[in-house]
Amino acid sequence: MSNAPLSNETVHRVSFLDKASLHIPILRVLQADGTTYENAVLPVIDQDLAAKIYDTCIFTRVLDERMLGAQRQGRISFYMTCTGEEAAIIGSVAALDQGDVILAQYREHAALRYRGFTTEQFMNQMFSNEKDLGKGRQMPIHYGSKALNYHTISSPLATQIPQATGVAYAQKLKGERNVTICYFGEGAASEGDFHAGLNMAAVLKAPVIFFCRNNGYAISTPTEEQFAGNGIASRGVGYGMHTIRVDGNDMLAVLAATQQARAYALEHNAPVLIEAMTYRLGAHSSSDDPSGYRSKDEEAKWQQHDPVKRFKLWLINKGWINEADDSKAHEKYREEVLAAVKVAEKIPVPRLDEIIEDVLEQPTAVLKKQLKELKEHINKYPKAYPKSAGRL
Repeated sequence: MSNAPLSNETVHRVSFLDKASLHIPILRVLQADGTTYENAVLPVIDQDLAAKIYDTCIFTRVLDERMLGAQRQGRISFYMTCTGEEAAIIGSVAALDQGDVILAQYREHAALRYRGFTTEQFMNQMFSNEKDLGKGRQMPIHYGSKALNYHTISSPLATQIPQATGVAYAQKLKGERNVTICYFGEGAASEGDFHAGLNMAAVLKAPVIFFCRNNGYAISTPTEEQFAGNGIASRGVGYGMHTIRVDGNDMLAVLAATQQARAYALEHNAPVLIEAMTYRLGAHSSSDDPSGYRSKDEEAKWQQHDPVKRFKLWLINKGWINEADDSKAHEKYREEVLAAVKVAEKIPVPRLDEIIEDVLEQPTAVLKKQLKELKEHINKYPKAYPKSAGRL
């Protein structure tokens, strides 16, 4: 889709368009058995890149398993898994340059890990201790890292979409040879910020990749109850931008699509929309029970499309890994994550005074008054605030 003038074609009888008028194919490269489709064009990938991608897959699965368990034990308050969507997230971030900026939703911790976020940094954030880069001000899994060009996550849906357009437009104005990628789910695409962000990017020609993880549900709301159109991809075409729909459980297809999307965004200083069709194998969050809105049969069907298993089979077929190496890597990360949990949960929370620092050069009188009242409240009820009571 180009930014050409509107069509001058005329007709002389009423003829409506509908969602069937736009044909949107889905890109697939890798089959479920780990072989590629005949005539499929592979992305640029070598053994080192493949190894890094798969190592990130293993770590992410282990982190999800361990930290969901930690939440159930009451050690952290909240968690969200990436399970089932690893190809969409890791396959896309692997196509980027380290200087490209990431604005995530809340299920993209795999992208942060790929960039180099350490196990200790994950734990410090989830336990909100004094080593947390966010100083304990965010709920668990709301990561951020200036060093890794990963904007801090916010809970409200879709706020990152117009922000991503602004970041990418700034890159363009500065003459930087980098792009911005913005992750969001199809549920977030129902927010007004989605439409404002995409239209602004298309009009201003900002080099941003809008990456939609269409995982079938906005918490408990299935896609058929969210929109009546042809998915999210049709909206990209409607806003006049290059658009592609890809199998979000196919690591190679996602990698190929994002590599070419990045090249296009840089060459033309223009946005691209990628819709990755995937499935959330786990619950929406640790507060959710998916059995209330989807069947076990549906989940079992999608287990057959496990993106990590599919990529693993491709690696085995290439002779780049074997089952023994795979088992060893899983066990290594299980031990590493568990050890990091035990350390992070014993580190004190930040000093209470830090709650009013960093935002303004000098805290206002109102903030100081509120901090004083907070300290008085905690001193009065120290048993209700065991961690903060010792950090006044």
